[in-house]
Amino acid sequence: MALPYLEAVLCFMILMYIFETYLDIRQYRALRLPTLPKPLVGVISGEKFERSRAYSLDKSKFHFIHEAVTILMDTTILYYRVLPWFWKKSGELATNVGLNAENEIIHTLAFLAGVMIWSQITDLPFSLYSTFVIEAKHGFNKQTIWLFIRDMIKGILLSILLGPPIVAAIIIIVQNGGPYLAIYLWGFMFALSLLMMTIYPIVIAPLFNKFTPLPEGVLREKIEKLAASLNFPLKKLFVVDGSTRSSHSNAYMYGFFKNKRIVLYDTLIQQCSNEDEIVSVIAHELGHWKLNHTVYSFVAVQLLMFLQFGGYTLVRNSKDLFESFGFEDQPVIIGLIIFQHTIIPVQHLLSFCLNLVSRAFEFQADAFAKNLGYAPQLRAALVKLQEENLSAMNTDPWYSAYHYSHPPLVERLSALEDPDSKKEN
Repeated sequence: MALPYLEAVLCFMILMYIFETYLDIRQYRALRLPTLPKPLVGVISGEKFERSRAYSLDKSKFHFIHEAVTILMDTTILYYRVLPWFWKKSGELATNVGLNAENEIIHTLAFLAGVMIWSQITDLPFSLYSTFVIEAKHGFNKQTIWLFIRDMIKGILLSILLGPPIVAAIIIIVQNGGPYLAIYLWGFMFALSLLMMTIYPIVIAPLFNKFTPLPEGVLREKIEKLAASLNFPLKKLFVVDGSTRSSHSNAYMYGFFKNKRIVLYDTLIQQCSNEDEIVSVIAHELGHWKLNHTVYSFVAVQLLMFLQFGGYTLVRNSKDLFESFGFEDQPVIIGLIIFQHTIIPVQHLLSFCLNLVSRAFEFQADAFAKNLGYAPQLRAALVKLQEENLSAMNTDPWYSAYHYSHPPLVERLSALEDPDSKKEN
């Protein structure tokens, strides 16, 4: 008799849904508060606060519905053994079209193709409503329905192009890994992550956005001067046309070793008319580089990935585990799916811990920019970006502690003003 692994997974999924819904309710109550937090009074305009409040409440209501539908679908699929039924039907379909379903790679690709189709169908209504109702209502959506469809098709084609060789490699490694399976799996995923980090900004990202060099001028000169002063090996400085899809703004950097690149969203340049405010945002990002936050984060992710693969090797041959989920055989991809469900408690705990570390890194990067003399400009930029992005002004402390990877604006402004708090390490 199979042990009740499935029942335990379902129980925890429901408990986590109840807990996270409780946090969502706390956040919803905070969002409904009619006044700004005291530290933001006189800093954030009343008009921006009301717009932010309306936007956040609309997103919160949508989130309640989305999460309810998601937990209902996920628990139904597991409880009624839809996965083993779908695995069987995908094998039959592969056979009917003349493929060899006895080949696990072919069977797995047929299964994943069906899963992708199902995901596209179930996610599409939510994506459309979020983009063309909520984001459009509050002035953020800039893309047409045709651009939305084109991006979706490109994403599907990329999955079809990149997915099969990756899936095939994983299956072959698991089938032949032996006692060193965890090491082989981790080595493959490590190499794959490096490859994707290399080709994504060069090959994949340009399929969706246009990247152009930042024009010569005061802003470019100041960014290059800042990078040089920190010995940051800046090779290219781009502007991305984020405004073709959204009014939200951002900036980021990427690249290995001596080939670093910085990307500014055109919306960031539009929203921060003062060049020094934009430079302060770059100073913050360079703080992450100078303080090795990117390296620490990458190492942490790789360590967690290795530990997960180690755990997978311990349970992948558990017949009871597969039987509990309704499977008679033990396919590699199904083993990975089941394992991800069984470690949900650990994943939530690790996510919370990573958020704690991320928030600490954000404070340190702010302190780094402050020590470079950009405290007033960074403070002004943070306020402006908070206003322009209509980010939540009132946040519940429990909700933000559990969900936020970045500290709330109130905390960041307080740290910038306090000479003895949140110093960089």
